[in-house]
Amino acid sequence: MKGRNIVVEQLNQTPIERLEVELVERKGVGHPDYIADSASEVSSIALSQFYRKEFGYILHHNLDKTLVVGGQASPRFGGGDVIQPIYIIVSGRATTTVFKEGEVTRIPVGPLIIGAVKDWIRRNFRFLDPEKHVVIDYRIGQGSADLAGLYELGGEKTPLANDTSFGVGFAPLTDLERVVLEIEKMLNSRDFKSRYPEVGEDVKVMGLRIGKNAKITVAASMISHLVSDLDHYLSVKEEVRNRIADLVARISRFEGVEIYINTADRPEKGLVYLTVTGTSAEHGDDGMTGRGNRANGLITPMRPMSLEATAGKNPVSHVGKIYNALATIIANDIYNKVRRVSEVYVSLLSQIGKPIDMPLVASVKVIPEKTLTLDMRNEITAIVETHLENITKLRDEFIAGKIMLF
Repeated sequence: MKGRNIVVEQLNQTPIERLEVELVERKGVGHPDYIADSASEVSSIALSQFYRKEFGYILHHNLDKTLVVGGQASPRFGGGDVIQPIYIIVSGRATTTVFKEGEVTRIPVGPLIIGAVKDWIRRNFRFLDPEKHVVIDYRIGQGSADLAGLYELGGEKTPLANDTSFGVGFAPLTDLERVVLEIEKMLNSRDFKSRYPEVGEDVKVMGLRIGKNAKITVAASMISHLVSDLDHYLSVKEEVRNRIADLVARISRFEGVEIYINTADRPEKGLVYLTVTGTSAEHGDDGMTGRGNRANGLITPMRPMSLEATAGKNPVSHVGKIYNALATIIANDIYNKVRRVSEVYVSLLSQIGKPIDMPLVASVKVIPEKTLTLDMRNEITAIVETHLENITKLRDEFIAGKIMLF
């Protein structure tokens, strides 16, 4: 399509893996911020599916303001109780009333949201009971007339951006980034939980690389009623450390690795990381949509990042979701298809009211192995063009939960 402003340029900087210091973080499934992101996103998916089934297309909504307010619990070796439930409030805007064929249809927004969040908790936690341990609430207002109008003006065929915002993505992941991501995935995998059921879902991984050596700090909650005493707790910690060491050795090239587990523990004082339900949200830790992982599942302070929350935004016209996901997809596609590329960074900038397939700029910055040639520029431009032409196809993948958003 004529008029797309795609700019490809060479980036003259040192690749991340050649820098002396690198930092990477991931907040896992049970972290309060991850819970908030998930509550926002599953609520958006539930509404999207309902809108499409009932009316043929996805109506305006943005549910990206969820707050998780920590409860209170009293864990102890061999047992424990939740004293005050976790409070989750999903907040944002949605179409709550539809005029169709002269009749007014009211959307069951509340039941859809509450049902979706409860179902997500059941699917992702073993010991957090959404009926007993969590209070789920919602505060949803009608979308403002101008934004809703823009949304409907574009429809589902040619959506118009409902915000002026940018999304960023990069490829490839460094060894440290990949290690941090895979550690959390392993610790929260079904296989790991079947072998070490004592480990809860609230896992946070922080990676530091200095030169060719890495230091991995992991906070892993433990399920109190499955841990009989201090010796049992310490033995599980050691098993977790060993499994992480095996994984890091298998998928990275670090010359030295130090692994730290639950560094706030003070065993001599009986202070250890026990939870009744598997999340720190049970005893005062709070969470909020957008404060956790970026669209590639990581928090990467050494890389360009957008502060936009991807979760909960509508998958039709909200570039805060679409462009961050797409920028990451494009970056990976360029890295995998264009030869002699060391690193690639993609930035997509929208203008409110303009078609989402026509960003104000699609900026691609490449660190080549040698130099960025004309052939490479043409290949990259063609890849970006193809993805922008097919941008609306992402909608179904968002609704199916197939695209990583956090």
